[in-house]
Amino acid sequence: MSRSVLRFVNHTITHVSEGGWIFEAFCASGGCEETSGPQSEQNTAQDWALRHTGRTGHDLFRRVVTDHARVMRQE
Repeated sequence: MSRSVLRFVNHTITHVSEGGWIFEAFCASGGCEETSGPQSEQNTAQDWALRHTGRTGHDLFRRVVTDHARVMRQE
């Protein structure tokens, strides 16, 4: 039987500003599959949802915000 030594190392995870943010809104009303598509500005995705409600009467949305993160080993 072989022996192993395990060493646990702490890491941190932080937002990477150069990666930016991605905002997206998805209609969640009655089987509608329309989406704002990925947007670099939050207001663009929100404006799409407002216009979609005006056109269709749909009023339920799922909003997704994505960022980029970096994991770094703590010394």
